[in-house]
Amino acid sequence: MEIVVLANEGDYVFLQTLGKNIKWEFTHTPEAFFLHKNADAYFDMRDNAKEDYSSITKPVFINSVIITNSENHHNKNVIRINAWAGFIEKDLWEIAGEVSIEAAEVLQQLNKKYITVPDEAGFVSARIIAMIINEAYHAKDEGVSTEADIDIAMKLGTNYPYGPFEWANKIGVQHIYALLQKLSLNDERFLPSAGLAATNKNI
Repeated sequence: MEIVVLANEGDYVFLQTLGKNIKWEFTHTPEAFFLHKNADAYFDMRDNAKEDYSSITKPVFINSVIITNSENHHNKNVIRINAWAGFIEKDLWEIAGEVSIEAAEVLQQLNKKYITVPDEAGFVSARIIAMIINEAYHAKDEGVSTEADIDIAMKLGTNYPYGPFEWANKIGVQHIYALLQKLSLNDERFLPSAGLAATNKNI
């Protein structure tokens, strides 16, 4: 199986660890990515890429947590994944898109189980984590506790692998802020807290 990857070097190195008997093709630019015509699958690991993948008929997996396939009018062979830090490493991937026989075979070769979710911003897990992070910033804004103590309390109380501020730093505050901003357009519960907004502004 041949898989073409458009990514930074770190993401490419990680993908290489997922499956055996795969011929990986590493590209740095969209132009080089689309030059490969006969691969079995394609991975665009850039954040929320807006390429036109219509020239590719094989499965295309894209790291698009915030922008949906319907917004970009992608064909059915384009599948959204969450490649944020802390999510891409999981054995179970949330996927938005149509999982064809070919796409399922790719995931099997990568030793990934999957669950299909609606084509909505944030999938399910990222929405939940973003809300938890936002509530933690609200608590900090109100003087309830410090970042370190909130992280410890959440890990001990919920058995999460990371506290909310640790999650924010691992994923990137700018990603959390952008997702919350997008979700808040339809639901005010997702409005970013003042502290999160200020942190994002200072990045």
